[in-house]
Amino acid sequence: MKLDYLMTYRAELKPPVAIGQGPLAARQIYDVTGGTFEGPKLRGTILPSGADWLQIGSDGIGRLDVRATFLTDDGAHIYMQYFGVLDFAAVAEKLARGEATEFGEAYFMTAPRFETGDERYAWFNRIVAVAEGRGGPGWVEYRVHQVVNG
Repeated sequence: MKLDYLMTYRAELKPPVAIGQGPLAARQIYDVTGGTFEGPKLRGTILPSGADWLQIGSDGIGRLDVRATFLTDDGAHIYMQYFGVLDFAAVAEKLARGEATEFGEAYFMTAPRFETGDERYAWFNRIVAVAEGRGGPGWVEYRVHQVVNG
C-alpha cells in the first residue's frame, strides 16, 4: 500500500456556533462559507453548503463529522464526507491567539469519502483517501492522499 497525492483543499469557515456540553461531548458547529481545492487531476471551489459538527471530549480530542460539496472548474459536483480525529488540546491555545497551526503539529487526521454522479470523476466513487489537516482563524486546510496498491 502507498499514498498518492490527490489534492489540497482549504475551506473558509464562519466562527463556530457553540452548542455546549451535551451527553457525549461539547459540540461546536463550523459552517463552511466557501473555499478552493486543487490537485493533479482536478481543481475548483467548495460551495457554501457544508459544515463540521465537531465534538470535543473531556480528553481534549476533537471528533470531526464533516460534509462539503465541491464544484470542479469543469462543472462536476462532488460530495465529500469524513470523520476524523483532532488533538484539539494540543492546538487550542494557538488557535485562541488567532495563530495558524502547521501540518504535523498535532494529530489531525481524516478519512474523506467522495461521491459523484459525473462520469468524468466516477473514479472518486471507488477510492479510499486519507488526509492530514491544519487550521487557523476562519479556515481549515487538508492535504489529501489516495490509498493505492503498492
